[in-house]
Amino acid sequence: MPQLLVVAVLVGGTTAFVRYDKTVTVVVDGKERTVHTFASNVRQVLDRQQIKVGEHDIVAPGRNATLDDGDRIAVRYGRLLTLNLDGKPQQVWVTATSVSEAMDQLGVRTDGAFLSASRSQTIGREGLNLDVRTERGITFMADGKQIPLRTNVATVGEALKQAGLTMGPQDRLSASADAYPTEGMTVSVLRVTGSTVVKDDKIPFETVRQDDPTAFKGSEVVVTKGVTGVKKVTWAYETIDGVKQDPRKVSEEVVKPPVTQVVKVGTKALPTSVAGADDLNWAAMAQCESGGNPKAIDPTGTYHGLYQFDAGTWRSMGGTGVASQAPAAEQTYRAKLMYVQRGASPWPVCGRKLYS
Repeated sequence: MPQLLVVAVLVGGTTAFVRYDKTVTVVVDGKERTVHTFASNVRQVLDRQQIKVGEHDIVAPGRNATLDDGDRIAVRYGRLLTLNLDGKPQQVWVTATSVSEAMDQLGVRTDGAFLSASRSQTIGREGLNLDVRTERGITFMADGKQIPLRTNVATVGEALKQAGLTMGPQDRLSASADAYPTEGMTVSVLRVTGSTVVKDDKIPFETVRQDDPTAFKGSEVVVTKGVTGVKKVTWAYETIDGVKQDPRKVSEEVVKPPVTQVVKVGTKALPTSVAGADDLNWAAMAQCESGGNPKAIDPTGTYHGLYQFDAGTWRSMGGTGVASQAPAAEQTYRAKLMYVQRGASPWPVCGRKLYS
């Protein structure tokens, strides 16, 4: 009996071993290995084979799939492709192991394209930087002709050379020479002739008004006279493809900056009463001296205002500038001050009107 039991155990154990042992094929990036395992699902096989997979890797069948004897497990590692595709930078993950395979995965047509790496170049686990310019069709319009072109160059300027077109010193393109040529783009070559003319233009000066608490209200004195500036403006007179154009400003240069005019504006309250002079007929004398015009200036330019002050006398009475620049009330006030000091003698002809 003991011998029979031992035989039964051995037979049962062998049957169980045979039942649970599986032979599976693991393919990692195209490289196969055959393993014997008691694992019940894909994840267990990968763990026991120390095959680590991340979120960008592909495992088929899925990691939780159950296993049968003879199954195959495929693992494709993800690779980060830093791609500049037709001038647009992007980062994409692929499981391709070569540049050609990566382009197929991304659906990028490479017939006639420029690639910065060989199509057969291997893409390692560390990824790859790759520039790709697909072939595009553009059209140049020049000298009355349409010139179609298939190209994979990076700029309109390079495509222009491929098309066998040259630019004159004044010719222009309808697109920037540095622009990326896109599918269906049409670029016109504008043939330009003409000349440039430089003209002097005036620059108006600004006026700044500043409060002056030492001057009476209503008075304004120019302390810095404004000066007009000058700038040189270059104009282009052009004919484009035989059509005369409106003048076009090319550049301008300031050769003499304007000087800002500064005007002092009085803010001080104006007194009107002067003892000993208030009761006189100042209106009558003003009418006699200046026709009652506070802005009056005699033909020689010497005498100003209602009472025909010269500049020195006006300033000796506390005025600024000349009398014709001051308000009428201030002129009368300062005339009263002078009368108190000197009587009617400053006005030998019209002084008698004060007493009428």
